[in-house]
Amino acid sequence: MDREFTVVRGPIADPAAVHALAAGAESADGVAPLSEQFLLGVSGDGPHVLAPGAGSGAQSGPAGYAGIVVPPAGGAGAAEVVVAPSERRRGLGAALVSAALDATGEGGTVWAHGDLPAARATASTLGLTAVRTLLNLRRSLAGLAPAPSAPDGVTVRTYAGPEDDEQILRVNNAAFAWHPEQGGWGREQVDERTGAPWFDPAGLFLAFDERDRLLGFHWTKVADPATGLGEVYVVAVAPEGQGRGLGTLLTAAGLHHLAGRGLDQVELYVEGDNAAALGTYRRLDFTENERHVAYARR
Repeated sequence: MDREFTVVRGPIADPAAVHALAAGAESADGVAPLSEQFLLGVSGDGPHVLAPGAGSGAQSGPAGYAGIVVPPAGGAGAAEVVVAPSERRRGLGAALVSAALDATGEGGTVWAHGDLPAARATASTLGLTAVRTLLNLRRSLAGLAPAPSAPDGVTVRTYAGPEDDEQILRVNNAAFAWHPEQGGWGREQVDERTGAPWFDPAGLFLAFDERDRLLGFHWTKVADPATGLGEVYVVAVAPEGQGRGLGTLLTAAGLHHLAGRGLDQVELYVEGDNAAALGTYRRLDFTENERHVAYARR
């Protein structure tokens, strides 16, 4: 593979072309190659790795793209890679993955969404090993069981505005201190999401104790209005709120809200080794829909 890559540290000239590239790959593969965080990052400062198209004919846009995201708390980055269907089986994918891992730094990872056979073959060719699994679970919003009552001393309400943000950040960062993407959030991460077109304050549920101290929250999302798909976007319970059934309570409240929006299905993402969360979601009748795997160099 002798095509040169362009590494951009700053905004790229044509983010729309990368979005079009990702949409074409999703249509061909049945799974999106770039997650929400990386799609947002296409318009950001990168770094980005671009494989120019072979010419101005059938492939006038980029032949491939890799985005790199560094966690808010710092450390090794993660990459996501997409190659145009017309440019595959020529070694471009392996070369682009290798260049992306070079850009992530020591210990960096690259995500294979859907863990498709071609991705596994590329990982094998490069001697990569699977280091993390993220599961996409789904369930129908029909036939929901009644939501449980809040335990004594706990009040559940929806988002009141920016005055709730400090407590949301505190609970999020305590609950996900171990998580490479969800942990270490700052105001930028909250502002980015509350300012997104999909944000609905009526779909962000907050559980408080008698001292008005936030114990946990469930942030819902209408993921795809066209197909009637909602999302359990984030469920976080502070260490001091654990063991009181708040995860189940808040999740159920959000599911009933999404059903009330007229949606048909709901999805969520959970770490493949998070036994406690998997147990909660399986009790709520979620089943596996997709599997996403992060690979790293040995």
